[in-house]
Amino acid sequence: MLLYYRIELSWNLLWLPVFIILATLLAIGVGMWLAALNVKYRDIRYALPFLIQLWLFASPVIYPVSIVPERWRWLFALNPMTGIIAGFRVALFGDHLPMHLVLISVALTFVILILSFVAFRRVEDSFADVI
Repeated sequence: MLLYYRIELSWNLLWLPVFIILATLLAIGVGMWLAALNVKYRDIRYALPFLIQLWLFASPVIYPVSIVPERWRWLFALNPMTGIIAGFRVALFGDHLPMHLVLISVALTFVILILSFVAFRRVEDSFADVI
């Protein structure tokens, strides 16, 4: 697609596997946490589409990070997808890498991954009893 739209290839594309792995790890962490919650609380599956849509609009998917006012960027950075999406934009389209957003996203991704693993392991033994 990059060649079709005549987007110039650059060394920034080397960042692409890093952000793919980071997005995958975040998806695994959130998925494990929601799976554990869904077994215990059955209504999670009904709220999940709403939560995903809310997360979409809270993430810079359709708008750049620069559009968010400076005083709210600290709150915006607490969304782990912010740094990942900004990294994908840098990898595909160039520009400078907002390293503070990426580092916050990496830290939050690993915190979510570890906490969801612990939560999943804690309730895993009771899955057969509940299901």
